[in-house]
Amino acid sequence: MSRSDYKGEGKSSGRGAGNFRKKSHARGNAPIKKKRENAPTSNPGLIRLNKYVANAGVCSRREADTYIAAGSVTVNGKTVTEMGFKVNRTDEVRFDGRLLNPEKKEYILLNKPKNFITTTRDEKGRRTVMELISNASNARLVPVGRLDRNTTGLLLFTNDGDLAKKLTHPRYGIRKIYHVELNKNLKADDLRKIQEGLMLEDGLIKVDDVSYLNNAPKKEVGIEIHSGRNRIVRRIFEYLGYDVIRLDRVIFAGLTKKDLPRGHWRHLTQQEVINLGMTQ
Repeated sequence: MSRSDYKGEGKSSGRGAGNFRKKSHARGNAPIKKKRENAPTSNPGLIRLNKYVANAGVCSRREADTYIAAGSVTVNGKTVTEMGFKVNRTDEVRFDGRLLNPEKKEYILLNKPKNFITTTRDEKGRRTVMELISNASNARLVPVGRLDRNTTGLLLFTNDGDLAKKLTHPRYGIRKIYHVELNKNLKADDLRKIQEGLMLEDGLIKVDDVSYLNNAPKKEVGIEIHSGRNRIVRRIFEYLGYDVIRLDRVIFAGLTKKDLPRGHWRHLTQQEVINLGMTQ
């Protein structure tokens, strides 16, 4: 209805319209409205139980429904089989007795450049690797292991604490391969010494493999090692009288630098995450 139509209707109901008087809400004639019951407010802190279980990395949301129905999930000590059940992030949720973390697991692979230190913050104001992945995720990611300031190559970040511990523990023998460039050719005798093992100041160190690179000068070698000792690759060559000019980690736990330029990052694929979990 237009405004002119509305005015015209008001005129027809004036004094000339018999005993009818238009009700004026201004005079207190407004109809009494029934009180509406307060609608239940949604709690933004609640999350569906199947999503909670899926975010914890147990399985997909659809599979979580099956496990919930089978009684595999407890909330604050009580088994829950109800579909659509919601929980707070502060609730204690367990799957087959294992405590779950509701934060979605994320995995970021970075091809680290030089002049960045591997730490979440630095009191001296030096640039850290966290700057390079600042736009990758809102999750609280931490680097898995370390690469020193001048070492380049693959560095993994995650909020999956269990996997991070597994990938850094020597017991699991995670495969790490480095491309090393020395200040001079590596002597065959020194290559043999590295293959047999060296006694450094903090004990015997054995590598998994070391060799010259194909179609490259003998000052460039590849070395495979699973030790997590600090600066271990550099120390091996320094012990034998060589300076490491360039050190690049080219393989980490089966992950490679393929299609990942220096200074760039990417999310791991689902299959890569599965493979990491299967790594022994």
